[in-house]
Amino acid sequence: MTFSIHGLPVARGIAIGRAVLMGGRVDVAHYFIDPAQVDAEIARVREGRNAVIEEIHRLQHTISAMGKEAPHELSALLDVHLMLLQDEDLITGVKHWIRERLYNAEWALTTQLEQLSRQFDEMEDEYLRERKADLEQVAERILRYMKGVASPVAPTPRRKTQQDLLLDDSVDVPLVLVAHDLSPADMLQFKQSVFAGFVTDVGGRNSHTAIVARSMDIPAVVGARSASQLVRQDDWVIIDGDDGVLIVDPSPIILAEYGFKQRQAELERGRLARLRHTPAVTIDGLKVELLANIEMPEDAPAALEAGAVGVGLFRSEFLFMNRKGRLPDEDEQYEAYRRAVEGMQGLPVTIRTIDVGADKPLDDGHREEAHLNPALGLRAIRWSLADPAMFLTQLRAVLRAAAHGKVNLLIPMLAHASEIRQTLSLLDFARAELDNRGVAYGSMQVGAMIEIPAAALTLRTFLRYFDFLSIGTNDLIQYTLAIDRADESVAHLYDPLHPAVLQLVAQTIAECNAQGKGVSVCGEMAGDIGFTRLLLGLGLRSFSMHPAQILAVKQEVLRADTRRLEGWAQEVLAAEDPGKLLGQ
Repeated sequence: MTFSIHGLPVARGIAIGRAVLMGGRVDVAHYFIDPAQVDAEIARVREGRNAVIEEIHRLQHTISAMGKEAPHELSALLDVHLMLLQDEDLITGVKHWIRERLYNAEWALTTQLEQLSRQFDEMEDEYLRERKADLEQVAERILRYMKGVASPVAPTPRRKTQQDLLLDDSVDVPLVLVAHDLSPADMLQFKQSVFAGFVTDVGGRNSHTAIVARSMDIPAVVGARSASQLVRQDDWVIIDGDDGVLIVDPSPIILAEYGFKQRQAELERGRLARLRHTPAVTIDGLKVELLANIEMPEDAPAALEAGAVGVGLFRSEFLFMNRKGRLPDEDEQYEAYRRAVEGMQGLPVTIRTIDVGADKPLDDGHREEAHLNPALGLRAIRWSLADPAMFLTQLRAVLRAAAHGKVNLLIPMLAHASEIRQTLSLLDFARAELDNRGVAYGSMQVGAMIEIPAAALTLRTFLRYFDFLSIGTNDLIQYTLAIDRADESVAHLYDPLHPAVLQLVAQTIAECNAQGKGVSVCGEMAGDIGFTRLLLGLGLRSFSMHPAQILAVKQEVLRADTRRLEGWAQEVLAAEDPGKLLGQ
């Protein structure tokens, strides 16, 4: 039966495929059974395990059909899960709790999971310890099949449905991820995966997950509440990223309608692709710089393919994340930065020093839960200055990479003159260390991110020390409005068009232009075509965004006449409700 789940639209487009569940923990009932029910409860666990094994075999078949395009990591993960499912210690332990304690099947499974988890924790081998997470996922899969579902006498093959007649699932079946939540590290791996789109139970329009989804140009819906509970593994689903709707088990008519929308979107992408080699120049002849935001060196080819004239933001923190505390050393970082620089074939690359904390912890297991408000705590440059040895390692690596091309250094979350002086002093010290070692390095411009209101209000101090500024609108908005963009309960108050936010952005652009210093916007506003004309009218001539957004923004630039936009932009700045003038 067709039904829909409504959430928040965060990344445009349509995705049609089969659901792969990665939901939150299943609620487990705890009760005692009668001795006569023991065999039936054991059978429920065994049949749940067999169902999960069958599901993994189906996924393996799908991945095999993809050939070289399938990520090796996903195939290896499925192999590990199969191995754990076939480990008799799991089922033998569950049988013990059912027979000896008369626990119900779900209770017995979670009890055995806790026992095995403790054994994993005590293992000396780090690789084996990390398999605990895989064991938990395996148990979750079994629980999902057991919960509220009558166990079949034997697994039966799935019948061909009307949907299958429209979308042949024998080869190249698109997969759609349905999860409780996704971390930034999950998203980094997700961009290399087989998934065509995703839906999460939680999240706001401007959570980090939503931002990464938009930058990757994949259909996504967040805040869908109970999606991971209502959607079953392998269901046909449609993600409507335009309207924020997840349609489950769609009818043939609905499938045909959304298939048409999907084809129309592909045609529009084809039209935009023709602009790839067209210079970004406005109607009145002003050249606009369209740069790319990247996370890894391997993203450089996509930036060039999209027509970027450089990298405006290399998020170096992704080199540090999900490493279980083992931070990359100088040589590893240098090699990564060098590959990015050489990958851009002589175009400039702006490397931002590590920006972790708040919604970007280094590891999933090391979130800053001990702090009342991580967004206001030890993050970004504060984190770096608190660990000078780590920071110097990164600075030396960036300096060495600058010997291979044009590199700019960008410092995040500065607010105080003392932080500026300390940062620049450490940069000088890093140069001296390389001199003493006789290691070659290059010269580079140094810039600061304007993402704290205090920085925006003391621009002249910043411009005395830095060669350029980059406005990080994501954090600037959240700090100006005191809104946690990852908090669903207040996410509706996160407003890029709030008059205070626009004033800070406008003042920063105007002051940089007056002093002849470079200024760009590297936050979400840069890649949102709803803001392109306004930013051009305010005098911005450098935009940095994910490569997937460049062509759409370029189209807006080519249609713009800044002579007409300047007066209109001032009207927007003076308005009590600027959104009305932008049609938002």
